[in-house]
Amino acid sequence: MKSKANWRNQTILAALVPAVLFGSLVLKPHGAAARDVDGRYADSPLHGWFESLRSGKGPCCSDADGTALPDVDWQAPGQADNKGGHYRVRIEGQWWDVPDEAVITEPNRAGRTMVWPVYFRAVDTSLRVEIRCFMPGTMT
Repeated sequence: MKSKANWRNQTILAALVPAVLFGSLVLKPHGAAARDVDGRYADSPLHGWFESLRSGKGPCCSDADGTALPDVDWQAPGQADNKGGHYRVRIEGQWWDVPDEAVITEPNRAGRTMVWPVYFRAVDTSLRVEIRCFMPGTMT
């Protein structure tokens, strides 16, 4: 009887180990990578420029990772509603301060305001957003 139980435990272990290894490979966190998986932005004249953008927080990745913001969804420091001294962006209906090191200071060749947010969501917790890069637009 003891050998049957031992055999069963070894069989379960033999099946479980590959499943856990496969699951860890599939579910492991991946590094930040551009999401232009289908190549639709590859022919853009600004593709190389977007790929080279960096803030003090690291690479922004690409246009495919960023989100263009309308003027009503961002504020420059010193605007009437913004007394915090930082840029602010509205994401999912909530205002977020843009850290100074996330602001891209080189000229905006795209013309539109863009933000590269990183979302942190968990069950039973509020949304947390970190701004990796922010590039102010012209506000016209």
